[in-house]
Amino acid sequence: MNLPEPRAILTLLKPITWFPPMWAFACGTITGSEKIIENLPIFFLGLLLTGPLVCASSQAVNDWYDRHVDAINEPNRPIPSGRIPGRWGLYIAVIWSLISLWVGSFLGPIGFLATALALVLAWFYSMPPIRFKNNGWLGNLACGVSYEGLAWVTGATLLSGGALPSKPSLLLAGLYSASAHGIMTLNDFKAIEGDRQMGVRSLPVQLGANKAAQVSAVLMLVPQAIVLALLLLWGKPIYAAVIGALMIGQILLLRDFLKRPIEKALFYSGFGVPLLVSGMMVAAFAVNSMGIES
Repeated sequence: MNLPEPRAILTLLKPITWFPPMWAFACGTITGSEKIIENLPIFFLGLLLTGPLVCASSQAVNDWYDRHVDAINEPNRPIPSGRIPGRWGLYIAVIWSLISLWVGSFLGPIGFLATALALVLAWFYSMPPIRFKNNGWLGNLACGVSYEGLAWVTGATLLSGGALPSKPSLLLAGLYSASAHGIMTLNDFKAIEGDRQMGVRSLPVQLGANKAAQVSAVLMLVPQAIVLALLLLWGKPIYAAVIGALMIGQILLLRDFLKRPIEKALFYSGFGVPLLVSGMMVAAFAVNSMGIES
């Protein structure tokens, strides 16, 4: 029986993708508690769960059900290249999901339910016949809700002792989930040809590269503009000014992306998106400074 290469398993689980949900979880904890140091076990267990476990599971699931598309777009990936042979891609996805549920149980009912919901979204995103991924609007929404909103709300809830997050925290979770929809579109420009052949209706396939880039930019920027306005309304002008400066940086970088979206999508992911997620942390600290009773 052929076994997968250890290095190929790590590649399948894509550590570089673990950062967004871990960051969102951390932002949520900041809005939900002023005493993170006193809750470090929960904090670090949550980070482990959101990144190396749940997110990694979602990557394995996605690569298994995308193996035919990847054979066209990226034949060197672990499954189409044969470095993960047979049905091992599926086995790894199932095993990692079960481990995630087990670890989630140590965070109590809330942590377990959040883990289960995230995994359901991960499997439904990739697995036929539901396969949210086949429609860019639904697939990116599922990812945005899972990677940003659910992780944020879970962090806020766990660090507040199970209490419902404050209204400002919930608003930010929803707005940054919407921004994540735009971020997810950036990943689709590299796979247009394979997606088209295999019937994956990503936004670049549905709308064309240029219009999809415009939609992505709007979905990333408009929620941030609303966050900025909310911070001014909540009496946090300095935090709002920082987010405004970060938005200006994004707009400057977006000019090149909008002109050449296929060539510049990866560049914007590397340099523009970090400015957006930095604003998430700024907004989280703004809510923290208001007090968790807001």
